[in-house]
Amino acid sequence: MAEAEQRLPPLKVTCTSSDCDSGLHCFKATRKMVAENQVGACRSCGIELVDWGRVHHRRIEDVDHTFIALRQELVRHHFWHLEFDQKAQNHALRKGRPLLHQAARRRIESSVGKAAGAYDGRQTGWNGNTIFYAQHAVAACCRTCISYWHGIDKDHDLEADEHDYLVALVVRFLDERLPDLPEEPTRVPPIRGNPRAN
Repeated sequence: MAEAEQRLPPLKVTCTSSDCDSGLHCFKATRKMVAENQVGACRSCGIELVDWGRVHHRRIEDVDHTFIALRQELVRHHFWHLEFDQKAQNHALRKGRPLLHQAARRRIESSVGKAAGAYDGRQTGWNGNTIFYAQHAVAACCRTCISYWHGIDKDHDLEADEHDYLVALVVRFLDERLPDLPEEPTRVPPIRGNPRAN
């Protein structure tokens, strides 16, 4: 059998996906859960695993605890372990570490810096940029995820300290996932035959 025939299709992971039997949950509350004051429990099995008070403190010196908590949610776990696509890798290489960090700061401001709007939940792509992977992994992808994971109200623009905290999470993810990224930008030739994969 050819290699392409043997490959399984990628699993479709969404913000509300869960696999509770594998310890991967979804903590995004349903309207019913909000009405019944069950916010913080898994929407699929009801288990409560996250110390929300500690996570909502947003202390960068406690980021290891926050990252452990985030990885208990299936969508976050998925992005922590998903291999970067070629376009995303090329983008990071072309930037180099300092410029990628600067791009992360700008991306947080442009994508989630303002109060939640009509398109909240759709402003961050799923591939093509390592910063997108980071935003999903650390729950800085939309104001709804930021609200329930980091305790930052989605009805106001980010304050400077809130913005800085989210940028720090994204940068930490990028540094952990791209330990060998050069400091200087690297020339990367385009991918032939697929202009969208550059």
